[in-house]
Amino acid sequence: MKKYFITYLWVLLCSICFTACSDDTVTQSENPIPPEPEEPIEQVMPRLYISGKYLHNEAGETVNLHGYGMTFSPYFNQNAWDNYDIAGCLSYNKRQIDGMEKAGWRMDFIRMHMDPYWSDDPDQESVRYEGHERFSSERFKKYLDEVFIPMVEYANSKGLYVVMRPPGVCPEVIRVGDDYNTFLIEVWDIVSSHPKLKGNWGVMFELANEPINIVGTDGSTGSSTLPQFESMNTFFQSVVDVIRNNGADNIIWVPGLAYQSSYSGYATYPIKGDNIGYAVHVYPGWYGSDAEEPSAELGGVMGGGYEGFQRGWDAQVIPVANFAPIMVTEMDWAPAKYDSSWGKSITGVTGGIGFGANFKYIADNTGNVSWMIFTSTHLLINFADTPGTEGAYTFLNDPEACPWPVYHWLLEYAGEAPIQGELIGLTLTGITGNELDIRMGDSQYAIVNALYADGSSRPVTIQSNIQSSNPDILEIKKSGEMHAKKIGTATVTISYTSEQNEEKTLKLNVNVITPFPLTESMFNPSIWEQGTFDEESHTLTTGQYGFGGWEYANGLDLSKYKTLTVELGSDNDSDISFRLFDKNNYWSNPATYDFGNSRRIVIDLHNMKDQTGASINPSHLYIIGFWSMGNKPFIIKQVILE
Repeated sequence: MKKYFITYLWVLLCSICFTACSDDTVTQSENPIPPEPEEPIEQVMPRLYISGKYLHNEAGETVNLHGYGMTFSPYFNQNAWDNYDIAGCLSYNKRQIDGMEKAGWRMDFIRMHMDPYWSDDPDQESVRYEGHERFSSERFKKYLDEVFIPMVEYANSKGLYVVMRPPGVCPEVIRVGDDYNTFLIEVWDIVSSHPKLKGNWGVMFELANEPINIVGTDGSTGSSTLPQFESMNTFFQSVVDVIRNNGADNIIWVPGLAYQSSYSGYATYPIKGDNIGYAVHVYPGWYGSDAEEPSAELGGVMGGGYEGFQRGWDAQVIPVANFAPIMVTEMDWAPAKYDSSWGKSITGVTGGIGFGANFKYIADNTGNVSWMIFTSTHLLINFADTPGTEGAYTFLNDPEACPWPVYHWLLEYAGEAPIQGELIGLTLTGITGNELDIRMGDSQYAIVNALYADGSSRPVTIQSNIQSSNPDILEIKKSGEMHAKKIGTATVTISYTSEQNEEKTLKLNVNVITPFPLTESMFNPSIWEQGTFDEESHTLTTGQYGFGGWEYANGLDLSKYKTLTVELGSDNDSDISFRLFDKNNYWSNPATYDFGNSRRIVIDLHNMKDQTGASINPSHLYIIGFWSMGNKPFIIKQVILE
């Protein structure tokens, strides 16, 4: 790689010198010979472009694509060919595309992995590689012409856009200017300067696959901090700049960190340029979603359901979806018993448990998300639109595995789904009656369902008009999130008009209550160690050295209040203290107020300090409550904001 880089610099210097000499010659010549113009690309696919946060077609309409993945190597092609058999590879993969079409999959893009099987130098020692250690630019150029471009052309001829992905995966740690950065620059320099790919409307570029950690500008290694995203900006901007300097205006999809699950820092350090979106991966267990085998590393918790998934998505994906389109380039799910998908979960229900239905709902509500399923085509081509029998389901017809629901969602997107019948009403998932209490600082998601005379229902949140009578108290966000800003009441009015122009309306009275309710449903006695809380007497018993109180996923803003008064209803026999954390981490340093011999403390919210003397910010408090030695009950009389 270093040899290539030195050669690249030498060629560049020679080019500069040659250009300078040529300029002198042209100036002195009376009849300079003009350069031959590049032959224009024969465009097969309709043009797509990015404007603002949306992908658009030539008519200016918003477009979200849906697709599947292909990898060109014997292993991923079921060993149907081998020994660099180009004809065998092309024949097998063209049959896969034909099979997907024949089975009725309404897909419009393919994510194409330019597998390192073709670009590896087999004469070098075999290593456990990511795809760049034995990279041969000569082999890559050869098979780009003989394998990848013929498959691009075939896919385009079938009406499929192609998202090209570089060979292999990212190493565990990358850094600006390292050999992997140089490798990506080399790969995309070759691809973006190729006359059949440069400026081809049918081809897009996904710059890398699953970066994990990067060395930040502060020297730290990780996947979440602003210094690390500052490095990500520099790392991938260098790749983007090479592509654009070659004159290629193809759409580019930029990956995030943590296996393409971490993106929030791009809101501060976005990649600059036109036609740039972000490539995201989503699997069960990520972003707080449900999984049979949840990933603690990626925030997965079994039973997190819809709200956990939505909050994780809002924290990591929405920061970039607010200014650029998203393409989910890996995602699937199925029960583990089938051993036929990468993700292990169930479809579930929108607003409840499960992964698939909640993924679709969240992606649709975001509004600018293209996505694909990563399930292998050799399975999907055997799909038949025939319902299975409960108790005898297969992977392809089980409603809890991705093929069955996705097939029908694609028909819906294509406008081929059956037209809904008579609209008879609206309901809200998880909300009964027309009265709802929300703690100040909390949010609740209003999932709006349309009910039809045939007994069916479907989520219509994004198509509904949701208004708050008092936005200063209760703010309504596009996703249907109702955010409680301050204590008071508001009426939420929800209206939806069906395809048959039938309108239904629903009203919900929302009470924004104190952020410190003393109820069993809203008070957690076991934030640290197992405790108990009695709602009737307001009696808390923490575990040994335990902590009980309130948690605020989005951060509680008390900056507009002056004081917080906390009173006990019994003597302090357990070394009780009241603590406030401005980081979403129980092991961070809080502001601590000991009761001592008193039953009452008054906290100046704008002069809180932790034990090191550092200020605690009242605008974003995540954990608030009572610490005690434990195992001795005490009564909480009241907590008052003023």
